[in-house]
Parts: sequence; C-alpha cells; structure tokens
Amino acid sequence: MGRSKTGGKYLTPETLWDFFIAYKAEVKANPILKHVFVGKDGDSKEQKFERPLTFDGFRNYLYTHGSVKRFDDYYYNNHGDYSDFIDVCGRIKSEIRQDQIEGGMCMIYNPNITQRLNGLVEKSEVKVENIELTMNLK
Repeated sequence: MGRSKTGGKYLTPETLWDFFIAYKAEVKANPILKHVFVGKDGDSKEQKFERPLTFDGFRNYLYTHGSVKRFDDYYYNNHGDYSDFIDVCGRIKSEIRQDQIEGGMCMIYNPNITQRLNGLVEKSEVKVENIELTMNLK
C-alpha cells in the first residue's frame, strides 16, 4: 500500500513533495496582475500581487498536471491505505499555513481572510446576566 498508480507513474511521498515544490515555485513565479489606473492622468498600469499558496491551488495543480486525480484520498487517509503520506501531507499543510499567516501578518494578503482560513479569528466571550427584581409596594 502507500503507492498509487497514476498516469503510468507511481506516486510516493517523495514525488508528492516534489510536486509541492514545483507548485510553490510556479505560484511564486507568477504573481496576480491587477489592472490599475495611476496618477492624475489615470495612466493604465499592471500592478503585481504575490500569489498565496492554497490547499485548493495545490489540489488543482496536481489535477491539471495529470499526476493525482484524488489527492484527498492521500491527504485524509480515511481507509488507512495511504499511511506513508501522513508526514508529507502534514508538512504541505504546514507550509501552506505558514505562507498564508506570514503573508497576512505582513499585509501581503488580506489579514482577515488568512485569519479565517487558518482558524485564527479572535474570539471573545460576552456574558449577559438577567437579574429579576421584584418589589412589593404596600
């Protein structure tokens, strides 16, 4: 177990890590381009924004490169068939999370979105008590 035949190739934890490294390089080398108008004359320019790493982006990368069609099987290992992939999947998740959190903290990405995606929303507890008062007027 622990290996799956995909497109004539065997996927191993090492090759999955290699796919992640290739995904990361591709994402960071291809910023998102936003069309903006700058200056008093409204000159048309393209502004570059760093592209964040995402779990869905990696899943789509694997799918479009013909490597893995059902990455969730490896990642979640529901039936115990992919136990060899637990460590590499955890590392991939951790690297994606680190990129999102650090990018949000440095305002490269929207901090509110990265907080929500990574469960970092500040929670506060508000306690409201109702006290019933009764008065006897005679």
